[in-house]
Amino acid sequence: MLIPDPKYPELRRRRFRPIPVRMLVPNVITLLAICAGLTAIRLAIEGRMELAVAAIVFAAVLDGVDGRVARMIKGQSKFGAELDSLADFVNFGVAPGLMLYFWQLQELNNGGWIAAMVFAIAGGLRLARFNASIDDPNKPAFAANYFTGVPAPAGAILAMLPFYLAFLGVPKPPAMLTAAYTLLIAFLMVSRLPVFSGKTVKMRVPPEMVLPVFVSVVFFVALLIGYPWHILSIGSVLYLVSLPWGWKSYRDHERNAALAAQPAPTAETTPSSPGTFSPTPSETEDERPARLN
Repeated sequence: MLIPDPKYPELRRRRFRPIPVRMLVPNVITLLAICAGLTAIRLAIEGRMELAVAAIVFAAVLDGVDGRVARMIKGQSKFGAELDSLADFVNFGVAPGLMLYFWQLQELNNGGWIAAMVFAIAGGLRLARFNASIDDPNKPAFAANYFTGVPAPAGAILAMLPFYLAFLGVPKPPAMLTAAYTLLIAFLMVSRLPVFSGKTVKMRVPPEMVLPVFVSVVFFVALLIGYPWHILSIGSVLYLVSLPWGWKSYRDHERNAALAAQPAPTAETTPSSPGTFSPTPSETEDERPARLN
């Protein structure tokens, strides 16, 4: 006769304990972003490019929201981090590459497919490097203000700049030029270029600035809804122009950190400035032993 283990109910409760709701909310937002990215691929196959681009922009908005929501409600988890990386690869690597291929790159046959595939792979490599360098102990403190390479969501928004211009009535560029631009954005994603990060920006707003901030956000959202392709085009160009400033700012911080790490000069190593009189031993007291005097 088997004697039941009296500890079995306790072990069962530990094994099947419910997951807190605060950990489910960010994951649900990430899953919605994946749905938006997959829907964008379907819309691109059907030729509805405007809706496909809107789906990717919506996925980028959700990608910026899920992390902040997780930190706000303390719902971070390793599962959520891995799911977010998978969503970024699908939404900002695979989907934009396929959209560009179905829109124009297929005119180059294998060359266009290679450009789309390189962009998707660059997105995956960018995310893998980001995850591997999160816990780097050798990273300086100021490096938290910068990304290494263009982040995947920004890379997807930048890669779709030919779409925005085409929706504004600009003639479609040659397929070779679109492929070269796609490869350029892929290179920026996997490069070591320091890029400004907004993750360390404080979200606290002074009480007297709450209403102006609300009005500014509503005004920006209204502009984005009313003139989406104008705003996205201007924003993409400004982002590309700002990349050299991010590199210069990072180099300045790096130079200042190197100067601060140097040992302070001592009196023995500090050279005497011109115009100062340094007495020689012969002009001062005789340093010979007393028995020689």
